[in-house]
Amino acid sequence: MEAFLVATGVVALAEMGDKTQLLALLLAARFRKPWPIVLGIFAATIVNHALAGAVGNYITRWLGPEVLRWILGGSFIAMAVWMLIPDKLDDDDAPAASHFGVFGTTLIAFFLAEMGDKTQIATVMLAARFTQDYFWVVTGTTLGMMLANAPVVWLGEKIVRRVPIKLVHGISAAIFLVLGIVMIVGW
Repeated sequence: MEAFLVATGVVALAEMGDKTQLLALLLAARFRKPWPIVLGIFAATIVNHALAGAVGNYITRWLGPEVLRWILGGSFIAMAVWMLIPDKLDDDDAPAASHFGVFGTTLIAFFLAEMGDKTQIATVMLAARFTQDYFWVVTGTTLGMMLANAPVVWLGEKIVRRVPIKLVHGISAAIFLVLGIVMIVGW
């Protein structure tokens, strides 16, 4: 249960103000069809995070626990710093209407936007940290993504204007920093 709760909380916080959350807002404004957008985000996240979790599990077996402890600790600390850098969504990143429909456009755009994103890297690290709990890590990170993105699709800018993104990023950075220190110290 620890893997699920940590994964959910870390990703939900990390996603606040993230490029993919801005993409969810853009998709909602452009298409105005929340259900296919939310389902596209859900499908893209499951596939993306399942792959990321598999990479995390593979890395654990390949590197060994001692080396992995230092790499994960450093990665969590680097993620803390990265959380303090705000994301922006360029006009080039905006999805155009396509023959794939709203669901297909959302699925493809969200999957590609998530590649190399903070939350995908966090999923790799969490799966490496909780090697025996792959399912719960992927389930938790997916839930975290949905908790951060689904309300944005339905409520849009009302949420974005009221949530102090800098505070959320600061809290996320602090959580990643603590996780990094805990990994290195070995508590």
